[in-house]
Amino acid sequence: MTLLNNKQPLAHEVVEDSNPTNNIDFQTIISRRLNRRSILKGGTGLTAAAFFGALPLVGCSDDDDNNTVNPVNNNGNDAAIPAQGDLKRPETLKFTAVAHSTADTMSVAAGYKAEMILPLGTPLISGIDDWKDNREQSAESFEWRMGDNHDGMWFFGKKGGAYDVKASENGLLVMNHEYVNSSELSPFGYHVIQDNNAAPIFQNRRLASDVRREVNCHGVAVVEMSRRADGMGYEMVRDSKYNRRITSSTTAQLTGPVAGSDLVKTKFDPTGFQTRGINNNCGAGLSPWGTYLTTEENFVGVFARGQDATQLSAAQNYGRERYGATENFPGWEYLWHTPEAKDAKIVDEFSRWDMTAVGASAADDYRNGFNTFGYITEIDPFDQNSMPQKRTALGRFAHENCAYAPVEQGKPVVFYMGDDARGEYIYKFVSKATWSTADIGGGLKAGDKYLNDGTLYVAIFNEDGSGKWQPLIHGQNGLDASNSELPFNGQDEVLVFARAAADAVGATKMDRPEWVSVSPITGEVYVTLTNNKLRGVRDDQPVSASNPRSYDAGGKARGNDNGHIIRWAEAGGDHAAISFEWDIYLFAAPSDLSAENLSQLNDSNDLSSPDGLYFDPRGVLWIQTDDGAYTDTTNCMLLAALPGKVSDGMLTTTSAGQQTRVGMPASNDNIKRFFVGPEGCEVTGITMTPDFKTLFINIQHPGNNWGAVAGGSIPRSATVMITREDGDVILAESFV
Repeated sequence: MTLLNNKQPLAHEVVEDSNPTNNIDFQTIISRRLNRRSILKGGTGLTAAAFFGALPLVGCSDDDDNNTVNPVNNNGNDAAIPAQGDLKRPETLKFTAVAHSTADTMSVAAGYKAEMILPLGTPLISGIDDWKDNREQSAESFEWRMGDNHDGMWFFGKKGGAYDVKASENGLLVMNHEYVNSSELSPFGYHVIQDNNAAPIFQNRRLASDVRREVNCHGVAVVEMSRRADGMGYEMVRDSKYNRRITSSTTAQLTGPVAGSDLVKTKFDPTGFQTRGINNNCGAGLSPWGTYLTTEENFVGVFARGQDATQLSAAQNYGRERYGATENFPGWEYLWHTPEAKDAKIVDEFSRWDMTAVGASAADDYRNGFNTFGYITEIDPFDQNSMPQKRTALGRFAHENCAYAPVEQGKPVVFYMGDDARGEYIYKFVSKATWSTADIGGGLKAGDKYLNDGTLYVAIFNEDGSGKWQPLIHGQNGLDASNSELPFNGQDEVLVFARAAADAVGATKMDRPEWVSVSPITGEVYVTLTNNKLRGVRDDQPVSASNPRSYDAGGKARGNDNGHIIRWAEAGGDHAAISFEWDIYLFAAPSDLSAENLSQLNDSNDLSSPDGLYFDPRGVLWIQTDDGAYTDTTNCMLLAALPGKVSDGMLTTTSAGQQTRVGMPASNDNIKRFFVGPEGCEVTGITMTPDFKTLFINIQHPGNNWGAVAGGSIPRSATVMITREDGDVILAESFV
């Protein structure tokens, strides 16, 4: 996902781009010295088997004709899963594909019902007025309202006041609120006071009440949901003790190797163990023990930096700039740092968003406040008094989401993550502790066990279809004080400046790595690479086998306008392995873009800019889009897919002359459009109830008046609840 620029109605253009390295050469130069044609013909001893060698599968055996799901993928609890016969993945998708649509309404496959619930401003408790199309909703009231731009989410089954992975009658729906839309939150526009005589980052000041409202609209909502009396869908349990908002003002704990580091000491907490707020929460994940993992993505947008380069070391300056924070950087027009101090209700309410070094030390200002954001943050939705835990061992970058691999008793727990910016990287974290099913339901204590100590790796995708995980460990592979760009003096610096550490070890620059999901059928890992206008345009981002397209689509500038989905299989089926084999599962493209439609998409399944990604426990892959390149033909969408496995396709050559490997062709049997959102929206966030009868997705920044109150005109982000009209499970027609 991308962050909204408040002067624009949609959220497709503001994408961070702060990777100055030339890492692509690290993994391609040697391969490109060889003649590709001779490699493909076996002239150097490499044959097609080197690209598509037989790979072991995780979750099914060679004689498993029923293709059943490995139960350990569902939180490691065999009892948590319905009978195996209920979980056979279908051979084909049998619903009728939804047509392209540019309407201001949503459309869903025939036989299904889609309804809007929990829009922006919905009160979670009594005593707060319902949303109105005006500014009567106080900033403080949003501490108990649904926030803006609903994003990643998860349904936690609840029984007897505790987490139950089988429960569907009652549960907690936990979701992110990524950012704010100016047209939704301030329908009469922002009041900005201009002062051209002020320092550059203070020349536009905002009102305290407006900023406070936005701060409270970010973060996470926990909402108790109960099945309706008619058995179809859910309704909110207003005043539930579990209903909760965690915002950009909520105190959060720093844990892991960075906690207590000099890099995170601030005026708020000179000891470096706490910070205020979670921010720009994008995709989400579930932990195997049953907690919510929210991500901090475009956190750079809410911070400002003045002129302070001379007060910082060259390494400190490089570390800031590597995350997009150059001198005299006002942020992405949020201007949260600009209200007058006299209007603050708590100490440093607004100045904490200014990272400028102005004091004698870090304990006197918020120069390090920036370093306390950009982490995977763990929340226990069942403990309403618990403090969010920022898990620093998983690295600091623009996290899109966090997906764990199937857990196995006695083996490490593995999480995969993407850094959503142009030319950034794909990571995985391998815990030091080994998995025990006894930790299911263990809450944040289990998180302390698995998430505070382990190894962070970054991915290198080689031209020949192989890949390598490079560890980001202080003292190894040049991650020490001798590094020329940013000397690393400890593991805390490696993690706080994870991007720079990944640069140093030669990670592969990817086309905006977004959502990650792991197949419960094969154990293979899928990542959406949503698009990249710089691919093949800038010298530091040439086409490569893993990012092979650069093309002119409809008179637009060259680049990878439509994106693709990459996947890999870990060596030996072991997710802790340090090598893997990969291919490109799907190239997104309009069906009439013949030269680039390498996956052979048609009108029933073509797409652009894949973003959200979710394997349900039956092995169905759900793909969501956040697109600005194909919206003259169709709004953003949700598709259902039945992927094969790495090596099920063929070698191909893109119009840029780059050879790569692509999965089996798309067809109406294996990928189909299931839902199309209203005009102007992004379709994002997805979760399913354990009984498979309700699918929740989110709609961000819709256009026109979708989601407006009766008689109103202000569009609102909201959740969409999808059920079958006959009450059966989602995609029941395909599971016959």
